[in-house]
Amino acid sequence: MAARNASTTSSVGAHPRDRKRSVAEEPVTSVLAGGDVPVPRDGETWNADEEVLAALGYKPEFKREFTLWTTFCVSFAVLGLLPSFASTLYYGMGYAGTAGMTWGWLVAMIGIQSVAASMAELCSSMPTSGGLYYAAAVLAGPRWGPLAAWLTGWSNWFGQVTGAPSVNYGTAAMILAAASIQNPEYVPNDYQTFLLTIFIMIIHACMASFPTRWIAKVNSAGSTFNMIALVIVIIIIPAACDRTAHGLSKFNPSSAVWGDIYEGTSYPAGVSVLMSFISVIWTMSGYDSPFHLAEECSNANIASPRAIFMTSATGGIFGWFLQLVVAYTVVDIDAVLSSDLGQPFAAYLVDVLPKPVVLAVLSLTIIAGFAMGQGCMIAASRVTFAYARDDCLPFSFLLKKVNTRTQTPVNAVWFNSLVGCLVLLLIFGGSIAIGAIFSIGALAAFVAFTIPIFIRVFFVGNNFRPGPWNLGRFSIPIGVVASAFVALMVPILCLPSVTGSDLDASGMNWTAVVYGGPMVLIMIWWVVSARKWFTGPKVNVQHMMLGNEGAVIEGKEAGSGSEDGEAVVVDGKGKGL
Repeated sequence: MAARNASTTSSVGAHPRDRKRSVAEEPVTSVLAGGDVPVPRDGETWNADEEVLAALGYKPEFKREFTLWTTFCVSFAVLGLLPSFASTLYYGMGYAGTAGMTWGWLVAMIGIQSVAASMAELCSSMPTSGGLYYAAAVLAGPRWGPLAAWLTGWSNWFGQVTGAPSVNYGTAAMILAAASIQNPEYVPNDYQTFLLTIFIMIIHACMASFPTRWIAKVNSAGSTFNMIALVIVIIIIPAACDRTAHGLSKFNPSSAVWGDIYEGTSYPAGVSVLMSFISVIWTMSGYDSPFHLAEECSNANIASPRAIFMTSATGGIFGWFLQLVVAYTVVDIDAVLSSDLGQPFAAYLVDVLPKPVVLAVLSLTIIAGFAMGQGCMIAASRVTFAYARDDCLPFSFLLKKVNTRTQTPVNAVWFNSLVGCLVLLLIFGGSIAIGAIFSIGALAAFVAFTIPIFIRVFFVGNNFRPGPWNLGRFSIPIGVVASAFVALMVPILCLPSVTGSDLDASGMNWTAVVYGGPMVLIMIWWVVSARKWFTGPKVNVQHMMLGNEGAVIEGKEAGSGSEDGEAVVVDGKGKGL
């Protein structure tokens, strides 16, 4: 599964013009026809990774300074188990209690790991920054490829652009909660939370504008801290737990932890457990980052899919350990959810730990949250750049520019930051309104993750050309599980926690409106205008037809591919075979 394909290892750095290596000789599924031969411009040479990228239709624009480890570090930082858990404890514990946190997490991870594995397989075959968007376009063929790419791209972008704001909002809330614990007379208000979150966003935007080498080092340090902090918290909470001060046993009995389903919603217990999966899904939603960093990673069609799979598996295991620790030590779920601190994780810590330990754990979580927000900012900027490169976004002519000094998409970084700051105005709409950004992130990401997986499983089947990292004969079954899990969870993520006469505007789940509204507008845009000019991924690498070496074609635009995922570029225009 992880064996390096010979076509990407031989003659590293050799000139493709001399070797005349066609797209068909590379382990890729591409918008280019199998007989096309990508060629570098005069004076350029390509290494193995750049040959693979060229076979996908794109010229190299980034320095490949990410390794498997540093790519995993960015991904794990975006995953941010500790701060993600802290930010979404309200949903994980509040909807179904400890049962949803223990065996509920395991059930959810079956579906999530299936999605991650299927995505990793796509990444190995199509290691581009466009990732899922590119995959959807190629796999859907010339008729439906542009629409599939349009929906996948916008849904993924919505999920990415809300990532940093939601993480930074959670970090800001924890900082202010720590201040309130230190000084009980201080009560944070909305504008303080808003301004602090904006300040963190600006810091992250500045850091995400650094050169790739610096970003890799910063994220490596941040991810390492995330791992260390997670292990420390998993150990320190049960060790320092003082439940006995409340007249309780050291830990909750297993029968209660695994068997009691908290009545946090108006739905039957089974539905409540499914609703609690929002915590798992949002916490585990960073594993797609290696896909978007593939053009900056060496040995990308092996390292990037490995990083995806490793991030999801490692996160699932350690996340479950953290869930168990909290489930076995929580004192009063109602008190945690209704605390004046406004941050359930902080309220939980106050109940079970001495004050100095509470502040220490919160400090670790805040630093980890800062690193996580930085990773989200980086991943989102690469997504924006990739879509702008294909003129999918407004102002694409600005967003697709790479800074000549840092060789990073600086314009995309600051555009995302501006959009994120606007999204944070939801803070003034109350806790339910701002809470929608967590559901949006989970829902938008899941829809984008699954569109190309669904197409690959149910429409392309065995015609898919896998890369060197693949699932073999388990590919289709795992893809079916992934698709079924997402189909189940999409409507669940839109349900309000109460029903009937208890449901009013303050208790409404606004996810369907905040995510669905823009997606409806995107579809209207498609029908009215975009379908006439948007053709999916655009080729920007020059190439020639095999057997016609004298005619070098300037890559300008490609269709979404043929039914086999291929297209011929003639005079810069894509035509399905």
